[in-house]
Amino acid sequence: MTTPPAPGTTAPDTIVLIHGFWVTPRSWEDWKAHYEQRGFRVLTPTYPGFEGEVEALNADPTPIAEVTLPAIVEHLSALVRGLDRPPVLIGHSAGGTLVQLLLDRGLGAVGVVLNSAPTEGVRVVPLSQLRSTWTVLRNPANRHRAVGLTEEQWHYAFTNTFPEDESRALYRRYHVPASGRILWNSVLANLMPGPQDAHVDYGNEARPPLLFVSGGEDHIMPPAVQRSNAAHYRGDTVTEVREYPGYPHLLPASPGWEAIADEVLDWALAHATGPRPQVAGAQ
Repeated sequence: MTTPPAPGTTAPDTIVLIHGFWVTPRSWEDWKAHYEQRGFRVLTPTYPGFEGEVEALNADPTPIAEVTLPAIVEHLSALVRGLDRPPVLIGHSAGGTLVQLLLDRGLGAVGVVLNSAPTEGVRVVPLSQLRSTWTVLRNPANRHRAVGLTEEQWHYAFTNTFPEDESRALYRRYHVPASGRILWNSVLANLMPGPQDAHVDYGNEARPPLLFVSGGEDHIMPPAVQRSNAAHYRGDTVTEVREYPGYPHLLPASPGWEAIADEVLDWALAHATGPRPQVAGAQ
């Protein structure tokens, strides 16, 4: 197990955890505490306008309806640029797309994406993904709305491996509506000419290393989506895929998450640009 770098080195000492749609930074609460116990500084930024807690955003989802993907990227870019050294970037779901966009801009030392939503050009759309997002995509008017999930829809899309009572508890703890604008734009991007909001340069040789982590039972972003997204990257920059059988979309809260959290962080620190961290106990 690796530890944070000693003072004076340039290896990452900060981890930035980026949340996805239908949740807030609260969804990272266990990972944040876990990584802090390992001695890292851990940041869990939210999207601009999402500074309220889950309960406040459910009561007034106006900031969710108004946010745009470029605004989120600029907000996160400013945070990462303001750090003393490039951090480890870890994103879940739409947060995985955001990590890819940040890496493509040369930000971060390394990236890990968990059950990532795809970047532009990934055309794999499994039926379970369509069913999970249909509540938004069935009505074009949702482009101007914040759209929530019912408890049943949440269970299918996020927590299908959980007992129903645990799924309901997680729904009440984490769920907020999602931006219909961004979801609709991500669908239309593959039909529009020219680069759109979620475009990355798949041949960017300067991009830091990237690990895709896929839950084998994920309905909303199944493993086929991760494999296709990773396969789009060209060149010699490190791009790897790991699949964890039995895990749903809400992987960060699923039993056994601690082992995955440690494994992906160790991978990230081993592949981060700059000096490699020392291994605890090494001579």
